Amino acid sequence: MTKTQQDQIQLTKTFVKTTLEHAEGGHDWFHTLRVFKNCLLISETESVDHFIVALGALLHDIADSKFNDGDESVGPQKAREFLFGINIDSAVIEHVVNIISHISFKGGNEPQKFQSPELDVIQDADRLDALGAIGIARTFNYGGFKNRKIFDPSIQPKLNMTKEEYKASTAPTINHFYEKLLLLKDRMNTKTGKKIASNRHRFMEQFLDQFYAEWDGEK
Repeated sequence: MTKTQQDQIQLTKTFVKTTLEHAEGGHDWFHTLRVFKNCLLISETESVDHFIVALGALLHDIADSKFNDGDESVGPQKAREFLFGINIDSAVIEHVVNIISHISFKGGNEPQKFQSPELDVIQDADRLDALGAIGIARTFNYGGFKNRKIFDPSIQPKLNMTKEEYKASTAPTINHFYEKLLLLKDRMNTKTGKKIASNRHRFMEQFLDQFYAEWDGEK
C-alpha cells in the first residue's frame, strides 16, 4: 500500500470515529474497529485489494439504515462524498459504495446483485461481529435500545422473512438468534470466516441452552 493510501486510511479512521461518536453501542466506532481487524485477519488468506477492503470495512456502517428511518441510500452517499473529498480514485469509490450497499443481511433472502472478493471479506468480518460473545452482547444491547422484550415463548421466530418484514420486525431479542444469527455460519464466504464462525456459533448454542434452562428454573 502506498504512503498516500495509508494517509487516506488514517483520514477515514478519523472521520468514522468522529461520525460514530454517539452511535448505538452495537454499531459504534468499536464495532467498526472490530470489523476492520477481522478483515485484516481474513485477508491474510484471500486475494484481495487491501486498500478497498480497508476503506470498505471502515465505512460499512457509516450511516446504518436502522438509524436513518430505513433509508439505505444515506450510508453509501455519505461514504461517496467523503471518499471524493479525500481524492480517492473514482473506480475505488464505486467499488466501496457497492460494498456498503450490498453488505447487510436484509432477512437473508435478498439476491446479492453485486459480488467481489473484497465484499466477501468485509461481509464475513461484519457477520463475525454478530456471532459469539460479542454478537450476543450486541444483540441484547440493540434490543434494549429498541425497548424490546428479552423473550416471549408465545412469539415464535419467523424464518424466511422478506426484506420488508425483517426490517419492520419488533420481535423479542431471543428470536433474532433464529431469524439471523444462527443462520450466518452457513452463509460465510471465506475459509477463515467459516472456521471462526463455526466456533462462535457453538458458543451461541451453548448460551441458548443455558438461557432456556434458567428461564424454566432448571439451573
